[in-house]
Amino acid sequence: MLKHKPLYLACLFLHFGIISVFGIRDCVGFIARGYTWFPSRFQVPAQKTETALWSMLGDRLGPAHPAMQALAVYTRATGIESGYAFFAPNVPDNYRLVFELHYPDGRLEYDLPHVASDSAGIRLAVLLDHLGDTRSDELREVIIRMISSAIWRSHPDATMVRAVFGLAQLPSADQFRRGEKESDQFLYAYDFTFAPAPGESP
Repeated sequence: MLKHKPLYLACLFLHFGIISVFGIRDCVGFIARGYTWFPSRFQVPAQKTETALWSMLGDRLGPAHPAMQALAVYTRATGIESGYAFFAPNVPDNYRLVFELHYPDGRLEYDLPHVASDSAGIRLAVLLDHLGDTRSDELREVIIRMISSAIWRSHPDATMVRAVFGLAQLPSADQFRRGEKESDQFLYAYDFTFAPAPGESP
């Protein structure tokens, strides 16, 4: 037992080291996005610290790197990567997803993601929050394509679906008192075309 003690201690320190880096990254991320009572001058240093912590976690290696895959498996198996983002006091950002439907005759229609229940609406809001925070453009595009496919099935005559992903920026308390309203910030746009399945009418 004693001869394995250094190995056990190394594993213990590695485990809690990973927890610490993820936890500090989440806390610094809240400061970087202005979610705390810290003055705004702390946001830029917090953003730099968050980037450095992402680098410590191997962000620059890419998702296909064996070390990143091993870290992803370990953190997901232990629940480390979840952090406290699902719990109070964190409130999701106001990310918005709007679909612009293009028809052969030049007509345009707009639609929003459809949900079947209030609980599904909460899940969608959490999903959009994570899409806005993800650093993987490929993952964001794949998930938005899946949602766009469901929208296209409701409008099969459309020739193209443009998914516009943005952020509704709410005014601070001082700005609200001055009469400022919320503003929309454009982030990403994706154009998708879908073909009907064999046997379906176009």
